Amino acid sequence: MSGHSKWATTKHKKANLDAKRGKLFARLIKNIEVAARTGGGDPDGNPTLYDAIQKAKKTSVPQDNIERARKRGAGEEAGGADWQTITYEGYGPNGVAVLIECLTDNKNRAAMEVRTALTRNNGSLADPGSVAYMFNRKGVVLMPKADATEDDVLLAVLDAGAEEVNDLDESFEIVSEAGDLVPVRKALQEAGFEYESADLTFLPSVSVPLDVDAAKKVFKLIDALEDCDDVQNVYANFDVSDEVMAAVD
Repeated sequence: MSGHSKWATTKHKKANLDAKRGKLFARLIKNIEVAARTGGGDPDGNPTLYDAIQKAKKTSVPQDNIERARKRGAGEEAGGADWQTITYEGYGPNGVAVLIECLTDNKNRAAMEVRTALTRNNGSLADPGSVAYMFNRKGVVLMPKADATEDDVLLAVLDAGAEEVNDLDESFEIVSEAGDLVPVRKALQEAGFEYESADLTFLPSVSVPLDVDAAKKVFKLIDALEDCDDVQNVYANFDVSDEVMAAVD
């Protein structure tokens, strides 16, 4: 999984600098609105909202935008959309399995956008359930290394439910069961560690190794899917070596 994780981390950093920043902001704001609607508008009593706000802040979303989204979701301010979560399953080049999470107020539009992005990039939609079984719902916390060692991090999070700590060069990835995400994040905070993000995600149980040519095709597909306005997250079960990543870059 390390190759995929490094790719995702690098991609997130680049997203802060390129033309997709506006789309990234829109996704983060949607997450805040939905979290506030689902679990209430108080971040202290709603861990999902707390993490959504923290992620938005760390990605430089303006505070006014964050607060308006929270208020819309909590019903304190008019104008919130009726967001629905839909997950599509598909296949990409080289048989790579793809899970596509959408947050939309128009199911037909979302389905058409996802189908078009897949078919134009050597992919296809799959029947519900044919791909999802290859992924497990997990909690993932990313934290910058700073002066921390892997042992320091393990010591802080092991009793909170962390399953593994992965070294991603500039940061550590702490993986846990989905239900242990908040305790793990709190354990890091109590130990004095700053973290970049704390998210529920899908990690593949089986990975498909890719060479340079296949990696380029898969990355192109994922870029096309992420360009869709209704798409929030794309998960895929590929793995790429450092050498392949370097060649693609």
